Amino acid sequence: MTGMIATGARLVRASPFAALRAFVAALAVLLAGCAQMVPQTVALRTGWPAGVPQSTTIQDVPFFPQDEYQCGPAALATVLAFSGVPVTPEPLVGQVYIPERRGSLQLEMLAAARRYGRVSYVLAPRYGDLLREVAAGNPVLVLQDVGALTTQWHYAVVNGFDYPSGTVYLRSGTEARREMPFTAFERSWMRSGYWAMVATPPDRIPATATEDAWMNAVLAMARVAPAEAVTTAFETARQRWPDNLAAAVGLANQLHARGALAQAAEVLGEARQRHPGSAILANNLAQVLSDLGRQGEALALIEEAAADPGNPFASEIRATRETILGRMKQRGSGPQ
Repeated sequence: MTGMIATGARLVRASPFAALRAFVAALAVLLAGCAQMVPQTVALRTGWPAGVPQSTTIQDVPFFPQDEYQCGPAALATVLAFSGVPVTPEPLVGQVYIPERRGSLQLEMLAAARRYGRVSYVLAPRYGDLLREVAAGNPVLVLQDVGALTTQWHYAVVNGFDYPSGTVYLRSGTEARREMPFTAFERSWMRSGYWAMVATPPDRIPATATEDAWMNAVLAMARVAPAEAVTTAFETARQRWPDNLAAAVGLANQLHARGALAQAAEVLGEARQRHPGSAILANNLAQVLSDLGRQGEALALIEEAAADPGNPFASEIRATRETILGRMKQRGSGPQ
């Protein structure tokens, strides 16, 4: 009964065109399902990131085979050592590894890199951004779920890819060169929300960094990193984004803290030309000018800032004004 379909008591001849249409419809459903499973891999077919080569590998990326459950220290040591930090996984274990969880949290990974004078930058959850960073020479630390039946979180470092063969290259676990298909990699990576980070020296801004996100990363680093690295990070941000107020204020604060008062005044003065209405700049510049002994200039500047009663920094401005007046009184040069 080839070509025939039995339906109860009747025999209906099957149309070859109907079978073809059914096959095409089934194939479309299957392809749609695949696209939903790996949407970013599928999107790369028609939206490959501009300027990114289709094949690249970062050479000389260190490899540290992980101990059991300690992929976090191994992966973090990989990116830190590549950035120039002389470190191995062992000293990182106590900083990022949580025995109760048999693993490491992302917050601990970010914080540990900052303590070594590196800026921890979390990438946007996009395949394209990961590819851009690798193409720019920045190994990318990623969080994957590599469990077959149950969740098994795992950190690895992407150091290359070859799109024609559909392969992503990683430093992973005990493998110095783990090869994963683009699709399989996305499936494991997407379960973490496409979480990825780079750890760069303070004078190197990642290829995909945006102004606001980078400044937030630098401000987080400034809380724990060595002062020299923090100063460099603020200066680098200021050079890239000259109008950024936080970069100027942060750099001036670092210079002031190490006694470079003239340089701090110069930075604040330049920033004030770009932001003449900033109360923060007025207050900080007045303080630095006073510290330099230029009380008259400092008082004129702080009086101007104090003239706005609705200023949200009014209490700080009053305190700075009192300091200036006190110094002038001590030297007999101020108003009585």
